[in-house]
Amino acid sequence: MRDDTQDLWVFGYGSLMWRPGFDAEERILATLHGYHRALCVFSHVHRGTPDAPGLVMGLDRGGSCRGIAFRVRAEKREETLAYLRAREQVTMVYLETWHRLRLADGRLVQGVAYTVDRAHRQYARLLREDEVIRLVRQGVGVSGANPDYVRNTHLQLAEMGITDPMLARIVAALEP
Repeated sequence: MRDDTQDLWVFGYGSLMWRPGFDAEERILATLHGYHRALCVFSHVHRGTPDAPGLVMGLDRGGSCRGIAFRVRAEKREETLAYLRAREQVTMVYLETWHRLRLADGRLVQGVAYTVDRAHRQYARLLREDEVIRLVRQGVGVSGANPDYVRNTHLQLAEMGITDPMLARIVAALEP
């Protein structure tokens, strides 16, 4: 259960890690159990279009995901949630969900995360790696080129000491 008078915790696992777009009092490595990071969302707005979709990260069921938890002061809670909803729920491919996050310092907090809706038409299930690379190469949307999004996510994970072999192969394949 969440308390709207308390600070807000936001879990970032893709572009929120390197471009949150909101003020945070604290930023700390965190783990979310029960979901994993995957390039599993056809991007029709931010990194592609309906005619030439890109691929962006989603939190999909199973496993665990390491990312960044951001603490937002209680007085900025509603403003931050409104911003996140406008950013993450443009096509409603993500569900706003609340989870227990384990912070790197051992604390457990309740935080919001945007998980993929597997029933949504933009859910990209079980794509072959060559198809992922093709979609990433072609994607350009209102937030920029899809290859830049993938590279930036990969770089952020590397800076955090997190290795993602598939993402590393995709980034290597994107190089000229």
